[in-house]
Amino acid sequence: MADQFDLTVIGSGPGGYVCAIRAAQLGMKVAVVEKMPTFGGTCLNIGCIPSKALLHATELFEEAGHSFSHLGIDIAAPTLNLAQMMAHKDETVAANVNGVSFLFKKNKITAFEGLGSLLGGGRVQIASDKGAPQVIESKHIVIATGSVPATLPGIDIDEERIVTSTGALSLGAVPDRLLVIGAGVIGLELGSVWARLGAKVTVVEFLDRILPGMDSEVARQFQRILSKQGVEFRLSTKVKSIDRQEDGSLTARLEPAAGGDMAILDADVALVAIGRKPFTQGLGLEAAGVELDSRGRIVTGPHYGTSIESVYAIGDVIAGPMLAHKAEDEGIAVAEVIAGQAGHVNYGAIPAVVYTNPEIASVGKTEDELKAEGIDYKTGKFPFTANGRAKAMLATQGFVKILADVQTDRVLGAHIIGKNASEMIEALTVLMEFGGSAEDLARTTAPHPTLSEAIREAALMCGDGAIHI
Repeated sequence: MADQFDLTVIGSGPGGYVCAIRAAQLGMKVAVVEKMPTFGGTCLNIGCIPSKALLHATELFEEAGHSFSHLGIDIAAPTLNLAQMMAHKDETVAANVNGVSFLFKKNKITAFEGLGSLLGGGRVQIASDKGAPQVIESKHIVIATGSVPATLPGIDIDEERIVTSTGALSLGAVPDRLLVIGAGVIGLELGSVWARLGAKVTVVEFLDRILPGMDSEVARQFQRILSKQGVEFRLSTKVKSIDRQEDGSLTARLEPAAGGDMAILDADVALVAIGRKPFTQGLGLEAAGVELDSRGRIVTGPHYGTSIESVYAIGDVIAGPMLAHKAEDEGIAVAEVIAGQAGHVNYGAIPAVVYTNPEIASVGKTEDELKAEGIDYKTGKFPFTANGRAKAMLATQGFVKILADVQTDRVLGAHIIGKNASEMIEALTVLMEFGGSAEDLARTTAPHPTLSEAIREAALMCGDGAIHI
């Protein structure tokens, strides 16, 4: 007799584990199937969490080497202990994945290790290299298997010299020359990690801009900032091939995106960061009749249901931005829907962040989108050069930009480049969640002196004007 569950979640990343915990809170008997030996999926193990550990460590390394003397802190030039930096990263990962394990036990969630696949009729097969496959039965199934790095044809990944984000988080030495293929979030974050440690970083992007999908003004200013930090950009360029040399180095052949003469770029390590694709292999989706779209994503309805009754999908395997917090919100929503409640996600108020230095954070519409949609909007922008706390912190790069509807004053989007932008964007997300206006924000008291005062000043710019500029 197969084990019986109310809900089985395939995948224990942010979407999967949050879904499982919420379902257990709502009284369901829950199982989780995870193919990796530890919980947390890509985000906790080889993505969001370890990258933030390295970003934080390298930012402090850079500050100690370049900013301390201005603050009156005289120390010898810092030396890099890469092994200890990686150990800190690993400790951070372990603490987080162990935390998920604790939460599963606390909420009486049954965990299975192996690759879960659909057998039909509410049955899930769990294939593991530790023994024969086993089958469990479930009234409802949620697919939350996340995504994997996209690759380029003809370029073989070995995770040592030619790496994805996984290998870039575990390099044994700082490369002298790092080629980053792709100027999206992952490429710029990991490129900045190794640039701070001394690598010469060259970013090659097929498009004519960095950070596609983000506000174009933000992207332009950010490119200027990164260029001053020593990052070189080759836009409107594609990588045709990468050859390994006898000494272990790499030779990349570049070509203009529109066609033209080929150029050669030598590197020690190449990071392929051209995006991610849904992980749907080996899940039995085709045999079960689960519909996929042209990009390999699972097609879902308004309540995350697939083409198979009682089978749902959330996170990176469905349409929408591949963001851990988006998957978490969907995990909560689908658990509540299955429990008969009104689960809901407001996709118009999901923030996005680039964890570089300075950070970029945004929520809602970009100026490019508003122009394309013909929406009459007004802009309020305030630079951190006019913010007292930013001056004290040597953090005057960037600005806050708020976009509001001309007729209603309702905030339609917000964008921040600056120190701690990832923390400040929450105020604007909450405002948009409640349909707030720029005036509402302008009349809200901000503590002084803080970086967040720039948010209020940008809101004032949507009206009669800021006070401090």
